[in-house]
Amino acid sequence: MNHPSDADIRRDIERTPPDVVARNAVFASSILADVCGRRGTMHGRIAPLLPGMRLAGPAFTVEVRPGDNLMVHAAMVLARPGDVLVIDGKADLGCALMGSIMINACKAMGLAGVVLDAAIRDTDELRELGFPVYSIGANPNGPTKGVSGRINWPISCGGVAVRPGDLIVGDADGIVVVERERAAALPALAQRKVDDEQARIADILAGRELRPRWRDAALRNAGAIGDGETL
Repeated sequence: MNHPSDADIRRDIERTPPDVVARNAVFASSILADVCGRRGTMHGRIAPLLPGMRLAGPAFTVEVRPGDNLMVHAAMVLARPGDVLVIDGKADLGCALMGSIMINACKAMGLAGVVLDAAIRDTDELRELGFPVYSIGANPNGPTKGVSGRINWPISCGGVAVRPGDLIVGDADGIVVVERERAAALPALAQRKVDDEQARIADILAGRELRPRWRDAALRNAGAIGDGETL
């Protein structure tokens, strides 16, 4: 039998600090994505089990072979309270990698949530539990536990790169990944974006500025209307 090599399991990582996590956690994933240059969002196939679920924390990354969750069990032992398990399950829907037993354990361990590019099971139980779980779907079939993988290496999850310790924020819209080095600078940018959007919505509700100022210029640049034309 093959056994995981210590070279494949990195126990110590540099995490996004808790205070930085907390300051970013108050913002919507869409706001953070916008101030990150509209990048870092996972594919929409990765969705919360319930719309009201939110999570925020440093990524504790796991790479597994499709259908095998051995390294997920190992990662659960090594992760710290507040971590988000981010699992590259190769977008496999052939079986579930986690179910109620493992997710109950994650909640009891104080983890911040689980993000799976793979399937889960025991969906009704997990929804009642309320612990933040994002996945690509469900399958009643269980996984194998015989193939090694890697822990705390860079992975691809939902089509984006995730490094150990990167900031993960999720809400009803999905998951955004922020590089650990950039996370501390984002709250100020995010608050400015929120203030601008709230002012714009207030103008709309008051019947002012119903036409975006940038629209005609963008249409001209795209060749949709000519110089001097307007809608």
